Amino acid sequence: MGASMLRSYVQGGWHTATDEGRPLHDAVTGAEIARVSSTGVDFAGALEHGRGVGGPALRELTFHQRAALLKALGQHLREHRDELYAVSAQTGATLADAKFDVDGGIGALLAYASKGRRELPNDTFYVEGAVEPLGRGGTFVGQHLCTPLRGVAAQVNAFNFPVWGPLEKLAPAFLAGVPSLIKPASPTAFLTAKLVELIVDSGLLPEGSLQFVAGGIGDLFDHLTEQDSVSFTGSASTAAKLRTHPTIVQRSVRFTAEADSLNLSILGPDAAPGTAEFDLFVKGVVAEMTVKAGQKCTAIRRAFVPEQHVDAVVEAVSERLARTTIGHPGSEGVRMGALASLEQREEVRRSVKALADAGRIVFGDPERVEVVDADAERGAFISPILLVADPERAEPHEVEAFGPVATVMPYTSTTQVVELAARGQGSLAGSIVTADAAFAREVVLGSAPWHGRLLVLNATDAKESTGHGSPLPALVHGGPGRAGGGEEMGGIRGVLHHMQRTAVQADPDTLTSITGRWVPGSQRTPTDVHPFRKHLEELRPGDTIVAGPRRVTQEDVEHFAEFTGDTFYAHMDAEAAAANPLFGERVAHGYLIVSLAAGLFVDPDPGPVLANFGVDDLRFLTPVKFGDELTVTLTCKQLTPRDTAGYGEVRWDADVTRQDGESVARYDVLTLVAKKEAAK
Repeated sequence: MGASMLRSYVQGGWHTATDEGRPLHDAVTGAEIARVSSTGVDFAGALEHGRGVGGPALRELTFHQRAALLKALGQHLREHRDELYAVSAQTGATLADAKFDVDGGIGALLAYASKGRRELPNDTFYVEGAVEPLGRGGTFVGQHLCTPLRGVAAQVNAFNFPVWGPLEKLAPAFLAGVPSLIKPASPTAFLTAKLVELIVDSGLLPEGSLQFVAGGIGDLFDHLTEQDSVSFTGSASTAAKLRTHPTIVQRSVRFTAEADSLNLSILGPDAAPGTAEFDLFVKGVVAEMTVKAGQKCTAIRRAFVPEQHVDAVVEAVSERLARTTIGHPGSEGVRMGALASLEQREEVRRSVKALADAGRIVFGDPERVEVVDADAERGAFISPILLVADPERAEPHEVEAFGPVATVMPYTSTTQVVELAARGQGSLAGSIVTADAAFAREVVLGSAPWHGRLLVLNATDAKESTGHGSPLPALVHGGPGRAGGGEEMGGIRGVLHHMQRTAVQADPDTLTSITGRWVPGSQRTPTDVHPFRKHLEELRPGDTIVAGPRRVTQEDVEHFAEFTGDTFYAHMDAEAAAANPLFGERVAHGYLIVSLAAGLFVDPDPGPVLANFGVDDLRFLTPVKFGDELTVTLTCKQLTPRDTAGYGEVRWDADVTRQDGESVARYDVLTLVAKKEAAK
């Protein structure tokens, strides 16, 4: 009986193609393990299902609720990661490789869950930036508002990270409130299929928020709309074809590409043999060649070395590579497994031949390799290949061998290595291994326009560094030019990619009504009940208390100076203060003003306000002199309930004015306020 057909998950159910499909093989043994085909998938229907079922379900949830689901999903997958590790071995991955892929993907889910709770409101839309005054009288203002796109985030993924790839794209789209459709590369689609099976069986995600297509892309792109988006990972040539698809062009579909790139690592002139940085460089090059058998879009392809250290680097890297055991991923002591497929091995061999024509192979043989517990020909095994080349030749800057291959090139000056870095025409990642901060600064600023991410590695950060090739959810992943010109992740930046930023212009009251956040200039609601006596559910944006006045005396200033130790001359030395062009005489401490304001607006008795946890955007606007009288206006600005706690966050606008009505200080006060239901 033949291998089973991988199933797609679309329109709320599993779909099995009825044709023979194409075979998928175990990368280690060469045995057929599954077949794949998307025949019979209704791509238009799948997109409509996402837009009509998944999208509305997600948009009903707040950012915090979506974040909670991502956290639950990450924890569920963590409990089942051994199942994913087991399947991952059939892609040629060692257990360490599998953990890099699987745990990295789960980590991305959990990181976005955390960021969603900490950095996004407990709401269904996002207010970005400050209110912009658009008129002199304060009656016309603007605000940027971000709302979820009403489409589907379609993923077209590469074969090298069948778990991390889908999850790092799913997390920000899901958090934004946009459903995903996952289309993995066929050679390793069986592992992504297992991932999706675990997700669907968990029952955690709303129906329609995730769909999966095993097999070809079909006519998917024909049915995209301006509300959909495409995130592609793969070759630069395929990215170019997809980017120019008529529907992408005509309907301005958001298209993000992460393509192959000739990433570099630069050894600083200070990092001579025997230094910690030299050893870090050698370890990094070897790791990037052997982890995932070099099948990483961020792997080091170009290793730039000071001319005088080339021989030492080649010797050290070759020695480490010689100790790298290659073979069956499950065998003890094996450090590098197989490539993803025999086709991939042939592609790497062709690329190595082109590179060797421009230089020389100093370690490895692309046609021969000794392996443990496996057949070197039936499995997609290849030796690590280290080359040395003339940096002025074009091939090392143009040809990428997507496997365990790196090329060492000498340089003689900082200016030259910065120029050589640019010849890659855009890369995802680069690293500079040096303890010389001045050298690092010159290289970073010189090569940053051609790189999406740069790591400066030295003995100080090495213990905590995640290494050259590890994308991190908090930082952007992508790069200019050849690398695709796109960005993924980057913390909340990745979420906003799936949202429409709209500039809303209105009067302050209308803008307050739209956003649910009190805007300066809109109406305040004076209340007989002190706002600090109200529970979270009872507060409304605009609730206001006015307190004061409080006269500031010389005795206040001198007592504050003695009590705190802040005896800055502008407060205590009349002659020096008079010479200060900003003041002309002694003035009150800024923090005294804030303290006096708190004394005016705080309700002292126990009540719903549990704590003050911060002050944002504090600005001292006008000096306060002896005899000035201060009044504070405190207004409820924004409410952020916490679903899993008995309290929420309240942001208050504090405006401290003197007797002539001029503001002397403005800031936001942040408090935690109990829910009424929690007090019962």
